Amino acid sequence: MHEPATKPIMPKLPGPARLLHGGDYNPDQWLDSPDVLAQDIELMKKAGVNCVSLGIFAWAKLEPEESRYDLDWMAAIIDNLYDNGIYTILATPSGAKPNWLAHRYTEVCRVNRDGQRELPGERHNHCFTSPVYREKTRAINTVLAKRFADHPGVILWHLSNEYNGECYCSQCVDAFRLWLREKYGTMEKLNHQWWSAFWSHTITDWNQIYPPVPYGEKNVHALTLDWKRFVTHQTVDFMRQEIDALRAVCPDMPVTTNLMGFYPGLNYFKFKDDLDIVSWDNYPQWHTGDDVETAMVTAMAHDLMRSIKGEPFLLMESTPSMTNWQPFSKLKRPGMHMLSSMQAIAHGSNSVQYFQWRKSRGSSEKFHGAVVDHCGHGNTRVFRDVAELGSRMADLGFVADTAVRPDVAILYDWENRWAIDNARGPRNSGMHYVETVTDHYRPLWEMGINADIVDMECDLSRYKLVIAPMLYMYRAGIEQKLKDFVSGGGTLVGTYWSGVVNENDLCFLGGFPGGGMDEVFGIWAEEIDSLPDGQTNALVLESDRSVRYPVSELCELIHTRGAQVYATYERDFYAGMPVVTQNSYGNGEAWYLAAKADPAFLREFYRKLALARGITMAIDADLPHGVVASLRKGTSDLVFLQNYNNQDAIIMLPTTMKNMETGEAERTPVLGPYELMILEL
Repeated sequence: MHEPATKPIMPKLPGPARLLHGGDYNPDQWLDSPDVLAQDIELMKKAGVNCVSLGIFAWAKLEPEESRYDLDWMAAIIDNLYDNGIYTILATPSGAKPNWLAHRYTEVCRVNRDGQRELPGERHNHCFTSPVYREKTRAINTVLAKRFADHPGVILWHLSNEYNGECYCSQCVDAFRLWLREKYGTMEKLNHQWWSAFWSHTITDWNQIYPPVPYGEKNVHALTLDWKRFVTHQTVDFMRQEIDALRAVCPDMPVTTNLMGFYPGLNYFKFKDDLDIVSWDNYPQWHTGDDVETAMVTAMAHDLMRSIKGEPFLLMESTPSMTNWQPFSKLKRPGMHMLSSMQAIAHGSNSVQYFQWRKSRGSSEKFHGAVVDHCGHGNTRVFRDVAELGSRMADLGFVADTAVRPDVAILYDWENRWAIDNARGPRNSGMHYVETVTDHYRPLWEMGINADIVDMECDLSRYKLVIAPMLYMYRAGIEQKLKDFVSGGGTLVGTYWSGVVNENDLCFLGGFPGGGMDEVFGIWAEEIDSLPDGQTNALVLESDRSVRYPVSELCELIHTRGAQVYATYERDFYAGMPVVTQNSYGNGEAWYLAAKADPAFLREFYRKLALARGITMAIDADLPHGVVASLRKGTSDLVFLQNYNNQDAIIMLPTTMKNMETGEAERTPVLGPYELMILEL
């Protein structure tokens, strides 16, 4: 664990414009066009840009030959930006290695899952284990730090770019074996935790271990799980070495790296102790389906990124118009750029930044959206949208004094996801773990209830309500955390397929949910029924047998051990068995949902829980469909009203509220299509 920066973590610009607005800037592509570089500065000022990310893919320009560095061009760019009131987030360039490096030292190129060494080219394809790549990265990072750490215009380090991927070279295999020896200590313990006696796969020498690959072992679930853990470990270890090089020169400048939301390949909670600030890249597919659904999924991703450190984050990349790599390069409709950008701020971001500032003339992202198009001027719809947002953000400095502080946490755990996705059964056509987490998030978002998205290693003590969908794996002492949380007065909601295995995917003995959680829920689970797509059962409320809701996909057969039955199954051979239960435990209560419930049930269920537990809503009002509210707390509590409909929405506020941007009193505001309003609570 590295010491954090000693200066204030979140960069704060002087004056009222305290939120960052800008994007990825790649002047290294235009060094032979000084007129373009001069034009960039003038256009940035017109667009209200106060910060850019610089040098992300510039290694070949910074070190054109091994150990020959050319930083003067970058110094001139940073100076010019600063002289014009624009600050720099300076990147380490490890995300894309120069060709000379890949050709001279082939070991830095990854080996893929089929055992083939990749040729030079592409990006994000270096070996994180390679001593050569680590040394070359350390060298360039040190040179950058020595040259620019004290520059007043440089406010934040941007580590690499979208760390991802894995390598299967011999160095990575050796490192994996060493990681396993350090984790398990003895081969006997590893064999027991991997249950390797099954199919006679007992390991008698550490060198018999290989990563899970198509042409080798891929059915020892603990092996696959440990490999994924190792990939995260090795990525974080590489990142730490990048940080070490910077800290050795400038210990007081904060660091960030751009994450990718629910990207499945890395456990992002393992990054939190080394990063001073979390930032991420957000690319929703607006207007290709239901914009309200897209807004909800995007909101949950913002909440996940904020929850990693429990602090304001930075939106490091977004597109001001469209992408060129998604199935459809759909343009943002009028108003959507403003709304989608402000959505990030509503959920805790202190920035809106773009990929990219100016479109590249060639290569793979020449048609990716940018603030400045190939036409090279600001007389475009997209540029005007960006300039409008920049002008608005310049007056929102007061937002930087607020933060999102939820009463509710939803447990989403990457390692649990890996284990569920790799298991054989009970539903191989799709267990839908992330989708199930989303199902439980949706009614909270609709009601304007902020939620943190946390993993099993996070502290749960400050929440009123913890929701733990499909907590198949118990790790990091989560059983005791949940027991302490409930006995201390908290409300826990658990679901089917929980407490089935330990951290190494070994099934608990003695019944599910294991780890003593059967006492907390007051139930035990005997079997689980997998329903084909389109097949349903139903739950019937005990309080009113005329009220029923569909259930689908998975139906667990449970027995009560002290829990009160809230609803039962309607049909099949388990008709009348409990499906929703409530159990008192200590000073709190634990609910158990034994089947995948319909959204209508979850909406009503969480509405009643929120009212009963006094959970804070952004606004106590019945909002029209597609209109949601988010709350940031501080000196002033701010409500962000957002309309994701392509039509006007009339809002009936519970009381007169102040519009923070106009100063006017609002009671029945009308939000236009894709419009947002900030009110003082």
